Parts: sequence; structure tokens; C-alpha cells
Amino acid sequence: MKSLPLLLLAALSPALVSAAPAAPVPHVWSDAQVQEILAKTQTTRLAPDLSHLTAGERVAVAKLLEVGRIFQDLYEQQRHRNALQVRAVLARRSDAEGRRLDTLYRLSQGPIAVTLDNKRVPFVAVDAPPPGKNVYPWDLSKEELERYLAAHPAERASLAHLRSVVRRGDAASVKRDLQKLRQYPVLDTLHPGLRTRLEALAKQPSRTTLYAAPYSLAYADETIRAYGLLNEAAAAVEGDDWEFAKYLRNRARDLLADDYESGDAAWIAGRFKHLNAQIGAYETYDDELLGTRAFYGLSLLATRTEESAALRKAMQGMQALEDSLPYDHHKKVIEDIPVGVYDVVADFGQTRGGNTATNLPNEAYLAKRYGSTILLRANIMRDPNIFAGSGDVWAAAVKPEFARDLTSDASFYRTLWHEVGHYLGPDVTVGGVPFDVALGPDASLLEEMKADLVSLFVGKELRRRGYYSEAQLRSLYAGGVLRTLQNNKPRREQPYNMMQLMQWNWFLEHGVLSFDAGSGKLGIDYSKYHDAVRDLLKEVFAIQESGDRARAEAFVTRWSKWDEGLHGRVAAAIRAQQKYRFRLFEYSALDGGPR
Repeated sequence: MKSLPLLLLAALSPALVSAAPAAPVPHVWSDAQVQEILAKTQTTRLAPDLSHLTAGERVAVAKLLEVGRIFQDLYEQQRHRNALQVRAVLARRSDAEGRRLDTLYRLSQGPIAVTLDNKRVPFVAVDAPPPGKNVYPWDLSKEELERYLAAHPAERASLAHLRSVVRRGDAASVKRDLQKLRQYPVLDTLHPGLRTRLEALAKQPSRTTLYAAPYSLAYADETIRAYGLLNEAAAAVEGDDWEFAKYLRNRARDLLADDYESGDAAWIAGRFKHLNAQIGAYETYDDELLGTRAFYGLSLLATRTEESAALRKAMQGMQALEDSLPYDHHKKVIEDIPVGVYDVVADFGQTRGGNTATNLPNEAYLAKRYGSTILLRANIMRDPNIFAGSGDVWAAAVKPEFARDLTSDASFYRTLWHEVGHYLGPDVTVGGVPFDVALGPDASLLEEMKADLVSLFVGKELRRRGYYSEAQLRSLYAGGVLRTLQNNKPRREQPYNMMQLMQWNWFLEHGVLSFDAGSGKLGIDYSKYHDAVRDLLKEVFAIQESGDRARAEAFVTRWSKWDEGLHGRVAAAIRAQQKYRFRLFEYSALDGGPR
């Protein structure tokens, strides 16, 4: 073992190295192991032209970047209890080995890295994180949590809340939360009943008691700072774009209340000029315990105004597409979906890492009341290096006669209609229960599969309308196949990769794809494509509407089989030609400051 791990262990707090591990003793990587990952990492630099922004908009950008840095800290802290300690230690290293470790930390957004064979392991001397990461007690098992919820059913809603941390009711935790509530009276005002609950817990503290601390309280100092910066950004931009300023002020209040309705309504309905921003805790992918807790992110975007206007005009007739989907309980949808084409200025936290598009809000009642907004990140989707990598994967996996089917149109249209797919179809069970509550962690997997399939299903109708040419539809279908291909066997807790493998298997069984054992390549029968997508979409809709966890688990188990002779062989061919497996994003807007 080289000197770095010993130095790192010495620099970290005693609690970091002595706490009971949640997994076997973590492995500490050698410099050679770090370099193996970095050699497969391509850096993509995003530097959109912001010269058209007004002086007020430039001030707002600076303020929003500061909020993003706060959220980056929170995200890393949410994912691992020792993340910020590790980052501080690595930041002090100036030697080449230390810089490489710091780069790996930035790539991983924490001290847990993904290996070339798709394992998530610590690369420094920290515990492997539990499924609940750091938004639940570190030592809380799913069994203990389920026993507690069964014994205290009235507390289930608070303990599964989208934007709260689960704590043990020990004296120190309760004391800390009461102190913060007294320090910031606005939180006491916006969370009626919370102080009474905490005071009752303080009289009878117990580690076996669980309670929920709203994010605004759990991260009180950071939330108050973000609140102030958002209001400063609003004041700076108000003269140039009052609607964007109104959204920022609403979102600032949302962060204090942990209720995003006012900000989401302003966001969806707003017609902003040069800037847009996704701000807050939305996605639950990192919560592998209950699948209900959102993690922080911020994406600052510059509008491509002309492209956005043209796209909105083209996207008409949403109700007819909703009515064509293969399920019975159709809903009324808003025809004019707020969709925009943007350049990423900078991403932070959960939004960082090559996200091509966003469709929010996720909460079903908000989407029903206000609709949703779709943000397409053009400078990621159209990055030539990213598309070149996709083309290499495609050529490695399919027979030569299909190699030209994939074009750059595929990524744009598949991504766009994937996000529209989140908006269409059922959004609660037939009993009115939100999917995340009914289906738990598999809700995300099924929802992402639904969106994929809707994007493919509506292709036939959009071709009939003249929206797609025949070549564009074929490219869309090719992009749908590309989406399914894996370069490693997915882990069960990877919702995206698992649902992609499941589609791959469905396409194989239903004749859309065929495997040539001689060449190790896949063939495609496009004539079977639409019907296969329709039938799989029926299955997904039925499970979503049923809210049946056992049925969902059986469905995932049935369709996520991995055959080394087929999947493994295709995956090996993909890996063999992949120059890069990971992507690190850098942003010109953050030059000269913390990243």
C-alpha cells in the first residue's frame, strides 16, 4: 500500500475510521487502480456563449452558481457521511497522485467509485454506504425501518417524506434540531407542529424512536444561505425578466417550507427570457432504502430562444397521443407543454453527470394541477464526442447492414419524447396512491421504462402526421435499441440500467432483436417493433396502476436475466471498442472558483 491511504487515514477524524462498517472492511485503492478509471474517463467542457446576457442576468448567474455550490456540498453529504471530510483532505494534496484522487472524487461526487466491472466501492478508507445513504441513520436497516413503520403507521407519511431526513430520537439529535429551530424562527413558523413534536421527544429521548427532520431544518444553515442568494438573484434580474425573478423568490420560500408547489407553478407557467434553472431536491434515485427521498441538484441553463419557439410549435396534439396509449384510464393533458432547448451553464449535485433532459415536477398532484416543464440540454445532446461514442457502441453491437440506422437525430428525439412520456400515461395507481409510495424503489425503474416506451410507441403516429420522416423514425427506433444495450451486467439497484436490460430481453423474445452466435452481432426486425413496444407498455401500465410491489418484483426478475453467452458477449464487444467509459464535466462558468 502506498503512502496516500495512510496519510488519508491519519487526516480523517477518528469517527471516520472507527465507525462500525455497513459492509465488509472497505478496500483502499492503489494509484494504479485510480489511473485505470481515469484512463477511461473523457472530460467534456461546457462553455456556452453568455455574451447576450444583461448586467442583471450576469449578477443572477453568479448568485445561482453560489447556490449550486451549496447544493453540491449537500448532495455529497447526503450520499456519504464522510464525503466532505474526504474532499477537504484530497483538496490539500498538491502531488500528482493526490490530484488524481481528487479528480476521481469529482468524477464520483464522493468517495465511492464505480469500477470497470460496474461495482460501487470506496476508493479511500471509508465505510461503504448503506442503501439509505446519509438521509437515514447510518445503521438503520430496512427490516428495522419496516418494523417501526408497522408499529407506528401514523408516522409513515412523515418518515417517507420526499424532503426530510430520518433521525433517531436520541438526546443529541433532538437537541440539535431544537436549537436550529430556535435559531431560525422562520422554520418554526413554516413547519407548524414540529417544535411540539421535538419537545415531546426531548422529554423521552430514545435511539429506537425514529422521526423526520425536514431538509430545511436538517440543513438549516445551508438552506438559509441559499434562500438569501436566490432572493439576491431575483432582485438582480427583476428589471430584465420579472417572471424569472418571481420563480426565484417562490423557490427561495419553497426551500424553507420543503413544499415546492409555489415555485413549481411559477416555473411551469413562466415564460422566461435568457435563463432557466432547475433548483432543489427532486430525484429519488439515490435512495435505495425506501426510494422516496429526493437529493439536491441545481442546473443553470441558457435558453436557445429560436429553437425553443420552433419546438413548442411542432409539439401539438398531446391529447390525441395520450388517448392512443394502451391503457383505459386516460387523463386530460395540457396541450401546450412548456418545453425548451438550452445550453448547460453549470450543473451541481444530482443533475451533474451528462443529463440530457429534465421533466419535472415528479409529484403527481403537481403535474396534474400545473403540467410539467421539459428542459432539453442541447450542448450535451449534440456534443460530437458524446455522439461519436454512441456510434461506436452501435457499430460494435449490430450487424453491418444496420450500422447507418443510428443518426444524431435519434438522441434528440428519443430524449425529447422520453420526457414527454413522463407526462403521458398514468401517474397514480387506480386507488390514487403515488407510485413511489405504492411501489417503493421500483417506482423509478418502471417510470423510466414507461417513458422510454412511450417515446417509441408514439413514433408511428408522429410519422403519420409528418413530424418524422421515414429515416428519422428508423433512427428513433435504432436509438431505442441502443438504449437497451449494456456494457456490464447491471446491479439490481440501478433503475436505468435494469429497465434497459429488461427491454433488451423483451425485444429478443418478441423478435425485434435476434442474436447471431457466429458473429456475436444483433439483427433488427423493424416490422415487429411497434407491436412489441405496445405490449410491453401495457404490462408496465398495468403494474403501475395496480401498485402491487410483489407483481413489480416478479416482473423485474422475469425480464432482467443475464446470459453471458449473449448479453455478456455483446457487452464484451462494446467494452472492447469503448475508449471511454466515464465522463467528467467541467464548466467555464466555474473557472477560478470551487467546482
